[in-house]
Amino acid sequence: MQAIDLLIHRAAQLITCASPAGPKRGAALRELGLLADGAVAVQGSTIVAVGPSEDLRRAYAAVTEIDAHGKVVCPGFVDPHTHVVYAGHRLDEFELRIGGATYQEIMAAGGGIASTARATAAASVDQLVAATRPRLDQMLRLGTTTAEAKTGYGLTTTAELRQLEATALLDQSHPLDLVPTFLGAHAVPADYAGRTEAYLDLVINEMLPAAVAWYRQSHFAVAEVPLFVDVFCEQGAFDVAQSRRMLAAAAALGLPLKAHVDEFTELGGLAMALAMGCVSVDHLDVTGAAGIAQLAASPAIGVLIPAVTLNLGGTHYAAARAMIDAGAAIALTTDINPGSAPCPSLPLVMALACRYQRLLPGEALNACTINAAHALGLGARIGSIEVGKQADLLLLDIDDYRYLAYEFGGNPVDQVIKKGVIYSHPGQERTQ
Repeated sequence: MQAIDLLIHRAAQLITCASPAGPKRGAALRELGLLADGAVAVQGSTIVAVGPSEDLRRAYAAVTEIDAHGKVVCPGFVDPHTHVVYAGHRLDEFELRIGGATYQEIMAAGGGIASTARATAAASVDQLVAATRPRLDQMLRLGTTTAEAKTGYGLTTTAELRQLEATALLDQSHPLDLVPTFLGAHAVPADYAGRTEAYLDLVINEMLPAAVAWYRQSHFAVAEVPLFVDVFCEQGAFDVAQSRRMLAAAAALGLPLKAHVDEFTELGGLAMALAMGCVSVDHLDVTGAAGIAQLAASPAIGVLIPAVTLNLGGTHYAAARAMIDAGAAIALTTDINPGSAPCPSLPLVMALACRYQRLLPGEALNACTINAAHALGLGARIGSIEVGKQADLLLLDIDDYRYLAYEFGGNPVDQVIKKGVIYSHPGQERTQ
């Protein structure tokens, strides 16, 4: 028998989410690689075997064994679009929205992103780390093992770099892995009101080079975790031409691209982002038939955000069913942020997507694992239970994966295994 560190066996359902190449599309999005009475063997931080429990129990002698009888074992969830690193809150704006104010009205009055930017710009790196850590704790308890983390609440070179530095410190000190994204073109700060082009000059000529220089000296570069560049293409933020200019500057530096498009208005940002080669295009709430066809014909992943629609009181969710049926690749995300989606829970996002966007539970699970991993350029490393991949695994206190979306409001996660280390619910005590 071969000695290993960890053997999880007798799972009622072992959901591998295995994908031979690239994100899952169309009918393949329903394929979960489900194995009844399944087992997974882990050595160090790596998965070394997947198969029937009887076979793996004969082949391996583990230091630690977990009997997963009556439980689902699946990949750790991946959250591909977050604004989790910030200071302050928007409690007053929450009440304004309840009173009838729209997100756009609040933003135009100096609230929204600008409000959080003021609080974040005033915070030190240590204060940002302290404010963000409890949110990461929540996300980990709810099964997220990797998440993207955007800047964009600094809006000055110094403050944007502080957000990146806080992201790096959190990544090094918290079990949850973070993937950095530079989003200097998130909003136009008040001191550049009416001078969007001048602000974009600052972002492109000063902020972006500073962010790249920081990244090249960071542990992210050593670990081959990419630095993405994003832009908010929307009325009141950056128009299509300005967004193209931002993405072109990043592409010239060899950086992978993302874009916020079609959240409130269909400006033509989706076609531009696809032409620029964005890895993902995010929101897509108002994307119509022509845009869906363009997405389906592209390698980009549409990252959909039902929690934002719910939180802003909207009824027009992104047309996920039409996208899937057209052959587009989609992923799901929380978009956790202090304004439009103060939501740490991917299980809740799955429940929303099934109810309001007509995803099947298996499609939602793939959208929060393997497809989300591909939206971060990490599909070869995480997002599925396959030999050679990182041992990011969940034990769920359910015996059928469909409960993930069928039930909502609770937490089905019993244990999180991150890089082979076991964390127990609810306190996430390290148990190995």
